[in-house]
Amino acid sequence: MGKLIGIVADDITGANDIGIMYAKADWQTDVYPYPFSQTKMGTFLPEVLIIDTNSRLDSYNEAYEKVFSSTINLQLLGCEQFFNKTCSVFRGNIGAEFDAMLDALESEFAVVVLGFPKNGRTTINGQHYVHGKKLADSEFRHDPVHPMHDSNLVEILQAQTKRKVALVEVDIIDQGSEKLKQEIERMRTECNYLLIDVRDQSSLQVIARAIKEEKIICGASGIAEELALEMNPGQKEEQSIQIPKLDTGILCAAGSLMPQTFKQVEEMKKRGLPVLELESRLLFSGQKEAHKEELITKLVTYLTKGEDVLVHSSNNPDVVKETKQIAASLGFSNTAVSRVVSESLAFVIDETVKRTNANRLLIAGGETSASVCSRLGIEGLRVWKEIEPGLPSCMSLNKPSMMLVLKSGSFGSPDFFAKAIDHLKEN
Repeated sequence: MGKLIGIVADDITGANDIGIMYAKADWQTDVYPYPFSQTKMGTFLPEVLIIDTNSRLDSYNEAYEKVFSSTINLQLLGCEQFFNKTCSVFRGNIGAEFDAMLDALESEFAVVVLGFPKNGRTTINGQHYVHGKKLADSEFRHDPVHPMHDSNLVEILQAQTKRKVALVEVDIIDQGSEKLKQEIERMRTECNYLLIDVRDQSSLQVIARAIKEEKIICGASGIAEELALEMNPGQKEEQSIQIPKLDTGILCAAGSLMPQTFKQVEEMKKRGLPVLELESRLLFSGQKEAHKEELITKLVTYLTKGEDVLVHSSNNPDVVKETKQIAASLGFSNTAVSRVVSESLAFVIDETVKRTNANRLLIAGGETSASVCSRLGIEGLRVWKEIEPGLPSCMSLNKPSMMLVLKSGSFGSPDFFAKAIDHLKEN
């Protein structure tokens, strides 16, 4: 038996994102929602156990408590290596969650690797880049909840923690894993969080060889792909997964405002897929319930005819801006607006599933995916097959089984929705 890996992720798409890095290297990988309950598990522990805290939009104290208690649970189950999975551009309660894991494990050192080259995230001399643009100049500068105005990862993390943050620059990584390992040992008593530059995939390979024995690793999922290959998952008795029979069309929903998801929605319009809009302005009016029922009726009609269909929240910048203005006049914060939209979309999906028994879903956006899984009563997920880097399918562990693709809003090629629909039909 190999080392048991315990991971705490701050959203469901991130949990699946890191999960597929292990699953495709033959580690049995399961995801469970917070609060974690061992009673929902089968007889056998997976090799990789991930707890999704859904804490990116929480307050500092809420996020801290979720990660602290989740880490304790993982430790009690016998996990020997721990990974705190965050957004690949440091959105969210980064300091609170990193501190919570260290406190729970009574430790004072963690390696932090945020680079994910296969999805355009690189770190050079502490500056983080998204597809070649500095983070502060990327689309994340305009994130509606966590606008990123700094590109320096040391500064971003240091602003959120009292623990000391330091950096290993790329020239050290270029000298190989032994040199990097020596540098990590030297810095272990000099700082609490050691960020490591990532230029490309070969950087991650060097880093993985150097840190594979580290107790605590934090950051994005890119490094996990190489760690999974460096370490032996061991052998466990396989738990059977029943693939549900496909009786309807594929139900797709998008709640993310990221430009990648916008392009993916537009691509499906070009391909002739029926596309419906959850009009966000109506969610803050007396027409809210009637609008949702109208969408559900249309979705049910398409699906029962065997047609694939996509419903998305308003993604036109002018409509989004007007929605925020209307909501603000009613006392809603941007975070509250995001939750209202996600929960409304989740309600529409849940009611559609109840009326059609649709069991193969594509959901885009971390908050939307979390809301949908909560509404559907998903108690656990087995990470299954990779469609694109960091974008897998998964199977629900409770009955009746469902096959889902839960997509990070900022990941994926323009034709990812088409690929995911094909994947959901073929398997």
